[in-house]
Amino acid sequence: MSNPIQTGLLAFGMSGRIFHAPFVATHPGFQLRAVVERSRKQVADFYPGVISYDSVAELLADPKIELVIINTPNGTHFELAREALRASKHVLIEKPVTTTLAELDELLALAKERGLHLLAYQNRRWDSDFQLVREVVESRQLGRITEVHFRFDRYKAALNAKVFKEDPATPGSGLSFDLGPHVLDQALSLFGRPERVHNTLSCHRPGSRVNDYFHFHLAYPGGLNVFVAGSLLTAAPVPAYVLHGTLGSFQKQRTDGQETQLDQGLLPTDAAYGLDSSTGELTVVVGNGEKTVTTLAAPRGNYPGLFEDVHQTLRQGVPYPIRADELRWQLEILAQ
Repeated sequence: MSNPIQTGLLAFGMSGRIFHAPFVATHPGFQLRAVVERSRKQVADFYPGVISYDSVAELLADPKIELVIINTPNGTHFELAREALRASKHVLIEKPVTTTLAELDELLALAKERGLHLLAYQNRRWDSDFQLVREVVESRQLGRITEVHFRFDRYKAALNAKVFKEDPATPGSGLSFDLGPHVLDQALSLFGRPERVHNTLSCHRPGSRVNDYFHFHLAYPGGLNVFVAGSLLTAAPVPAYVLHGTLGSFQKQRTDGQETQLDQGLLPTDAAYGLDSSTGELTVVVGNGEKTVTTLAAPRGNYPGLFEDVHQTLRQGVPYPIRADELRWQLEILAQ
């Protein structure tokens, strides 16, 4: 593909190696031009010929780079995105885009002023399990949806070795800003902005000083209640997606395997990439009151779809599916 988007990556740790570089390197509409590696130089082992800069300033000074991917700690997102926009680069930024609504609005205004795009990396919209949830919602087989539960649970009792994630003085620390944006984005993308929100945050791991449990109750017009939760002390997870409606129910475990595949070195171009053999259970009440239970297969996980949407936005002007108002709603909830 001619005129690929010259892309720079601000870190080549786990997120850079797994969630970004494989897609930029394999999509014909992108070229991975450079990464920032302040100490450990390893990008050449994976992508020979990619420039390794020692600092963000050096990468932003590269006139060939059009798009900068910000995959650094949460508390650095705002400053680095502002620097990138001021350097006339488009920005793709990991969740949470910023840690305050004021910061987000400043970045959106700056992007508009410079004629640039500020895009959010919310990859969990392209998980295999959530894609199945979306299909069920849009099929209207549940009738009017009345109650929804989305969960993102793990069991990690030990404190994170990345100290900044456990420091309450660091903006964007705690599980609510770590896993919360994933499930909030999924809920908001399906149901929009809630009328009211009630947040519950708590801390349970020994020695923890940041929240490791969150529960957001999103109340919508017409009586729809959406419950979004996550925990680091869940040894036996319940179904991650449960939906009830006037005509039936649906439930499914969280099963998307793209992260594991990428960590094992599988490329997005591999025929097995994204395949998910799991199923969800749809229960529908028919006219005579009898229930029919259908097993629904999960579609293929599709993180490449996010990067295709980025390409379509930057090269064709197609609106990006993760909208600015959705990012505002998310921060309104997280910052409460």
